[in-house]
Amino acid sequence: MSASSVPLISVVSPVYQAERVLDELVVRLEAELVPLAGSGWEIILVDDGSTDESWQVICRHAARRPQIRGLRLSRNFGQHHAITAGLDQCLGQWIAVLDCDLQDQPEEISRLWHKAQEGYDAVLARRGQRTDSPVAIWGARLFYRMLEYLTGQAQDPEVSNFGIYHRRLINTILQLRESTRYFPTMVRWAGFRQTSLRVAHGQTSRPTSYSLARRLQLALDILLTYSDKPLRLAVYLGLLLAGVAFGLGLWMLFRALRGQIVVLGYASLIVSLCFFSGVLITVLGVVGLYVGKTFEGVRARPLYVVAESTV
Repeated sequence: MSASSVPLISVVSPVYQAERVLDELVVRLEAELVPLAGSGWEIILVDDGSTDESWQVICRHAARRPQIRGLRLSRNFGQHHAITAGLDQCLGQWIAVLDCDLQDQPEEISRLWHKAQEGYDAVLARRGQRTDSPVAIWGARLFYRMLEYLTGQAQDPEVSNFGIYHRRLINTILQLRESTRYFPTMVRWAGFRQTSLRVAHGQTSRPTSYSLARRLQLALDILLTYSDKPLRLAVYLGLLLAGVAFGLGLWMLFRALRGQIVVLGYASLIVSLCFFSGVLITVLGVVGLYVGKTFEGVRARPLYVVAESTV
């Protein structure tokens, strides 16, 4: 493909159960991209195994305009795998990533792009006054605080997938083919010149697909992929249990010398069993999780499977 035919801006959006908002999303994206890039733009909508009419809506828009392309994954692989599928297909010099629920407002793309022209390779959208419920806001903050502590990497609860990224940064991310995908962490790992820009946070009537259980599972996957801190915490736990057992042993010895223990050896045996059992189960569990993740990586299965494409 010649340089003149490369789109200036590609927009990648993962889609899940979004038939009610897709029409508005596409209309607002077109209204934003045409003045900004003329005809040099494209929109890639990745249907992540939706069970509603999302794919039919995508196909309708793709038939109407060649700059709009759709991918349908064979099942629900997850938001960040769907983003990877879209990134693998996009051609633009700049790539904007946003969620489909309209909380990431398409009208902010031009602001992000103009900020990037100051010499940045990535401009991340920092959400301003959020429209989520207080429970969702505080739950997200707690999630990111715990994730920051356990991974040892800075986590900003106001920054998600939404942003605009230069092609060289996206190419770096696409070299990372580990099975656990978390786009914001991969962006931070890639480096280059990055900044953030505060944007408005839109409202949506679409319920979130991230339940507490899914958030916890995502946090565990990120933790095992990007950090060895659980292994170090297991060592600390073992030392703590050893200290507690040693203190209990001294206490039992003191009571035995005072004649307060009738059956000698019984208490020390129970303390020893509890101590070593706790340490072994904890350490083996942590190591087992890492071995499982290693096995998953060694299998080298594809990150996603495309069932249909509009191209």
